[in-house]
Amino acid sequence: MTSSPHHAPLEPTSEVAEPFLSGSQLLVLTLGLLSIAVGQSLIFAILPPLGRSVGFDEIQINTIISASAAVFTISSAYWGRVSDRIGRKPVILIGLIGYAVGTLVFAGTFFIGINGILAGLPLFILIIITRCLSAITMSAANPGSLAYAADNSLRVKRTQTIARLSAASSIGLIVGPIFAGLVAGWGLLAPMYVAALFAAAAALLIAIKLPAKDSHRLYDRAVPLQKLRLLDPRVRLYLLCSVGVFTGFSGLQQTLGFRLQDSLGLSGIETARYTGMCLMACAFSTFVMQMTVAQRFAASPIYLIRAGVFGLVVGAIIISAVDSFTDILIGMAFMGAGLGMAVPAIASAVSLAVSGAEQGGAAGLVTACPGAGFIAGPVLAGMLYKVQPEFAAIGAASVLVMVFAFSFTQRAYIR
Repeated sequence: MTSSPHHAPLEPTSEVAEPFLSGSQLLVLTLGLLSIAVGQSLIFAILPPLGRSVGFDEIQINTIISASAAVFTISSAYWGRVSDRIGRKPVILIGLIGYAVGTLVFAGTFFIGINGILAGLPLFILIIITRCLSAITMSAANPGSLAYAADNSLRVKRTQTIARLSAASSIGLIVGPIFAGLVAGWGLLAPMYVAALFAAAAALLIAIKLPAKDSHRLYDRAVPLQKLRLLDPRVRLYLLCSVGVFTGFSGLQQTLGFRLQDSLGLSGIETARYTGMCLMACAFSTFVMQMTVAQRFAASPIYLIRAGVFGLVVGAIIISAVDSFTDILIGMAFMGAGLGMAVPAIASAVSLAVSGAEQGGAAGLVTACPGAGFIAGPVLAGMLYKVQPEFAAIGAASVLVMVFAFSFTQRAYIR
């Protein structure tokens, strides 16, 4: 009897024991992702004033984010498939070590610019190159971790496990801005040095403490595995929603520092601190929703996705309509709540929709989608911001409204 390689799971070559992810293993995975999340939130908080300190405008600064996001998107899908072949743990370590080294190099290029060694277009090109090289390796950590968790969790516990793992990013976004505010007093480059140190420490911990459970090797390696694609009918609803969500969110997030600095007349250090507080409010709200609603939700993930996107819409509308810092904090809290519901639900839905042998590819695509959103979102929002500051948030809200409508037009698929 033949079966479609595109839809049918490969048969295990030996008996598979009941998957199990212990509390200590989940903690180690969480700390690994936490280190990257802390580092990313530090960079998001300091990049607007740091970029302006070397003479870059809004479009140039956001182009740095978009260019690295494009590389991250392509690389994430690649690393997910690589983890199906060489194992999850080596891929996770590649991501963490690559992030530590890449962040130090990225900081070094800004050091060159701040000290007047290089300026203008040559500096801009060098910064993009170093950030993109960092993105190639750092993109391995998330799909490796997500696939590791999927390999070792029961289907009925999948959403709960992924929600707990996703909480690492939220905690990082809470902790990161605190460090940004504290460490930025030593200079705008100091937070990047701290981020590199965190990632290196996490890599050492995972190398020592995380067992290499390569359950993916139980599948027949002689049978060629069909490459999972973004528009695969089983997963396209969830993945396209993810791309749309992060297009809207990234555009708003990456222009937030400019808006705060311009509307409140802040210095570079003050902008980093105020932006950090907004990101922290967003992350705290995300964390609360991940640890409460997402952990207890028992219905189809599509309903949680729709609820999350609605929360994002509400937050974007609030931010587009106001200028006060307090109201912007409230809007970011709504957006965080939306992410806390939508992100783990999307990851769980994709994992449940594919076979066990496709978990690496699925994890790669799930991780790639936020990066895809960060390609277009910041550049479009940066151009809108130059026309009129409020237009950036209005554009983000419009994208999220379209995503919410799209979530009702496609059939959800769960195996």
